[in-house]
Amino acid sequence: MIDDFELDHVVMYVQDLDRQTTLWHDHYGFREVAVAGSPAQGFRSVLMVQGDMRLVLTEATDEGHPAAAYVLAHGDGVADIAFGTSDVRAAYAQVVAGGARVIAEPREHGDCGDVAATAVVSGFGDVVHTLVQRRGTGLLPGFRALPASGDDPAGDGSRLYTMDHFAICLGTGQLDWAVDFYRSAFGFDDIFAERIVVGSQAMISQVVQSRTGRITFTMIQPDPNADPGQIDEFLKNHGGAGVQHIAFTTEDITRAVRALSDRGVRFLRTPGAYYDRIGERLQLRKHRLDDLRELNILVDEDHGGQLFQLFTQSGHDRRTLFFELIERCGAETFGSSNIKALYEAVEAERLAAHGDQN
Repeated sequence: MIDDFELDHVVMYVQDLDRQTTLWHDHYGFREVAVAGSPAQGFRSVLMVQGDMRLVLTEATDEGHPAAAYVLAHGDGVADIAFGTSDVRAAYAQVVAGGARVIAEPREHGDCGDVAATAVVSGFGDVVHTLVQRRGTGLLPGFRALPASGDDPAGDGSRLYTMDHFAICLGTGQLDWAVDFYRSAFGFDDIFAERIVVGSQAMISQVVQSRTGRITFTMIQPDPNADPGQIDEFLKNHGGAGVQHIAFTTEDITRAVRALSDRGVRFLRTPGAYYDRIGERLQLRKHRLDDLRELNILVDEDHGGQLFQLFTQSGHDRRTLFFELIERCGAETFGSSNIKALYEAVEAERLAAHGDQN
């Protein structure tokens, strides 16, 4: 069993590459380090980095490129969550035997680059997984390095370090399949499950994680016995299963939220009563309650420690994809007590948006 999967990079297909490159640089502090493609090749890509993260933005310049169909179906979004592994051919054989469809067979990339081999297999919805075997930490195949600029857009305290987890919305009846798929094909562990109820709405969540702990999927489906809600709306607007949000880690969430807010990132508001009841649940080990209230930051606690988290408003044209900031102070779980607060906050934003449209 290949169980050394780590997160290598994430590919987002976008409609306007220049606009999205500017947004990820100016708002979130990612640096442009390399480019690939050309109009004649049918696509343009930019590789952006921050902390341990690699983010590839790709725009189709020809309707025959996969990004064109993806954006038409879903809008901008996560199209490929690439897994690093020590042996692409062995990993490929394992995941295909475990039920993954073949998108691209293993390919060797020669001795001169940082990537030795790749293959591509199916994941959930229209999201695929590129398997990457590296001999170095540098560029992906086909990319050309940009001149070093000394630019550090995250130098104001907004530095983000890793992608802590991906929240994935699935259609009713798909959750059990998805959990079984990642367990059997990739050797992921099923580490957490719960049902969240808010009024007449409900959702069911299960978390799967790679054996390395470096890739975590929080999978969510609507509860078929409850009224339709925000997960149903995501599935409708996105056009099926997909990544609802990516969580980014930070070492000081209050500093990061202030810096990102100053740079134009808009965050969800948290009901005021949430902060009135924090003392009933825990004693803060870091950060002041007044700062958390001012910045709408959520806090939770588990056997390992505390975590602080906050979610952005969706700037997506379809109001689907959004992002999360998370600071872990020993905590190993995912804010179980905060999921309901997030659900309520997102629901309030959703209803407010509908009110604005009426």
